[in-house]
Amino acid sequence: MAASLRLRGAVSGLRYWSRRQQPAVASLAAVCSRSMASKTPVGFIGVGNMGNPMAKNLMKHGYPLIIYDVFPDACKEFLDAGEQVVSSPADVAEKADRIITMLPTSINAIEAYSGANGILKKVKKGSLLIDSSTIDPMVSKELAKEVEKMGAVFMDAPVSGGVGAARSGNLTFMVGGVEEEFAAAQELLGCMGSNVVHCGAVGTGQAAKICNNLLLAISMIGTAEAMNLGIRLGLDPELLAKILNMSSGRCWSSDTYNPVPGVMDGVPSANNYQGGFGTTLMAKDGQQHETYRDTEAMEEKEESETKQNPHCSEVVLKQSSQGMNSDEN
Repeated sequence: MAASLRLRGAVSGLRYWSRRQQPAVASLAAVCSRSMASKTPVGFIGVGNMGNPMAKNLMKHGYPLIIYDVFPDACKEFLDAGEQVVSSPADVAEKADRIITMLPTSINAIEAYSGANGILKKVKKGSLLIDSSTIDPMVSKELAKEVEKMGAVFMDAPVSGGVGAARSGNLTFMVGGVEEEFAAAQELLGCMGSNVVHCGAVGTGQAAKICNNLLLAISMIGTAEAMNLGIRLGLDPELLAKILNMSSGRCWSSDTYNPVPGVMDGVPSANNYQGGFGTTLMAKDGQQHETYRDTEAMEEKEESETKQNPHCSEVVLKQSSQGMNSDEN
């Protein structure tokens, strides 16, 4: 299974990529208060731009954490705050029966779950594994099958809202998985998000996220082009943004995440584009959309050809049968 998933990831053109958030100046311990007795540890794998603030919000809600990241420096502030930091995803699975993963690509998720030191090497029966990475829905489904074989539960729960929403605890989670387990997942995800939506079976969370990111990419490109055009025509960017946001062109990219420096505070464009959702990851999500679009087009073409030639499928079956017989002989 792991080999086939790695092949799928390679074909998709995904590569290992991660940008890590700089540690906060203030000690994390100063902003956390917890009732140790009332909360059991939660494993968290991947504390980069998104995972870092998400993990902090779990801490603020009183959950002790078992932390792992492929970059040890990313774990330092959690270690300084008294959290446990371990050396592999398998070690996380050994110490926690509820684990959240937040990773850049399908390949990273596959390695974290099915790799030589992956979660599945030491996962406990009955564990709840929540993957908040944005990855291929088919990869989520395959991982769910492997997790189920180990007697554990897998749910895909990608997020929307960006780094700002991750920091404020206002993410939207799109959850795919067994409905009976949704309440258990919601308990944790509600600490990090203001919207936790059950979408259906495993993979539907990722499906919803792909659709959302397709629309986000279109609106962000449109916002960037519109702002650039206005500036070149002599408009003040802040004034133009104000007009767009009170007009029919208003969208999340214009009023919450404007791409032009100086228009608003607290967004990547105000910080030399540091800490935002990188174009590499958006391109990765776009590849997934193209893959499923091309697959659908192929299926429609085959269906159309079959309707035009009702005997087409019979001919194919007959040819396949003849081929099998010749092989056997």
